[in-house]
Amino acid sequence: MTLRNIAWAILRSGANQPLREVDRAAHQENLDDRDRGLLRAIVGTEIRRRATLRAIVSRFTHGTPKPDLAAHIRVGLTQMLFLDRVPPHAAISETVSAASETLGMSKGRIVNGVLREVQRQVHLGLSGDPRCDLPDRNWHFERHVFRDPTEHPALWAEDVLNVPSHLFKRWSARHGEEAATELAKWYLQEPPLCLWSNDEEVVDIASLGAEDAAPSKVSSALHIPSNQIGAVLQSEAFAQGKVWVQGETAQRAGAMLELKPGDRALDVCAAPGTKAMQLARKGASVIACDISARRLSLMVPEMHRQGGGMPIQLVACDGGSALADGELFDGVLVDAPCSNTGVLGARPGARWRFGPANIKALTYLQGTLIEQAAQRVAPGGQLVWSVCSIEPEEGEQRVRGFLQEHPDFELDESFLTLPGPAGAVDGGFAARLRRTKG
Repeated sequence: MTLRNIAWAILRSGANQPLREVDRAAHQENLDDRDRGLLRAIVGTEIRRRATLRAIVSRFTHGTPKPDLAAHIRVGLTQMLFLDRVPPHAAISETVSAASETLGMSKGRIVNGVLREVQRQVHLGLSGDPRCDLPDRNWHFERHVFRDPTEHPALWAEDVLNVPSHLFKRWSARHGEEAATELAKWYLQEPPLCLWSNDEEVVDIASLGAEDAAPSKVSSALHIPSNQIGAVLQSEAFAQGKVWVQGETAQRAGAMLELKPGDRALDVCAAPGTKAMQLARKGASVIACDISARRLSLMVPEMHRQGGGMPIQLVACDGGSALADGELFDGVLVDAPCSNTGVLGARPGARWRFGPANIKALTYLQGTLIEQAAQRVAPGGQLVWSVCSIEPEEGEQRVRGFLQEHPDFELDESFLTLPGPAGAVDGGFAARLRRTKG
């Protein structure tokens, strides 16, 4: 199966987590690191740029192409317009071959016609007309492709910045249009990987195989460019457990749970386990719960990689429901399932799932989880609520509503982080609550 056909098959499948499907397909097809990287780039970029690609397809095709044909055209456009490593003539040729192989020669000819017409009409530099320009790529079309920002700023943002208009409106109302625009631009790229090491460990950057690694501006993490992640994960330093991967905002949220050696902690939604291991490194005895036994099992090799011996007990259950009645903990952490709007660079597909129904289902689940977690906090103990979302319903409003209904808890500290080039690579909200004694 060719690389472009693999990308097409993943994208047409409508998988909720297509980048995980990339890893699965790469393993199944035995792709080398170079092809795996290109496949990830094609799929990830198509998802991040999907609204722009759809606008282009709409302007350069007659009628509305069926989904399978449109997916092939978007794969070709992704390579032509957004992946500098793929020459346009090669992108067109390979995409036409992939479409002909899967849909027939007639569809291959349609793909060829559309891609070559786009190639003729796109030019380097900006025209000054936002209906033609893509500023972050410094190119423009001869014709109007995008909607007019003077009439419909949120719809233009959807076309060019690839954030659904209703989500862009929310961000603009809360943070201002300029901040919303910068946030959307940040999410157009895959963010760097955040690598951490123990304080006593000095990691030689050269041993990581990431020559462009750079220290974070806001934390002690090391930032690894997305195109060098594969080398890092295969490095000796990583294999020996000297370093581990964790987002900056996620690390800050885990650090909010103030524990000392010997304290007992409960991680209610533990998988993939970075926060549970963060708590264990403090010397706490941790029970890590997750509803998915499969995802929970993935913690085992990671715990061994980091040296083993971590005081973590894995329990597959829903919100700690399998624990003994009345069992209490010094600290309880809830890293709840959420809309992921703080990490749309790393989880690009989440932007297209965001909407009223999605938020309603998530906030209902979150309400259940925080209630279950609160019942496990000992008097004087702590409850940390964490989401990789920047939406108020999942963060500040959730905590405020909980405190109104639970006078035996009080707020110690909270934060909201918007990611960007001058700050953390990931965003989110976290709050530490304390259960009053008595």
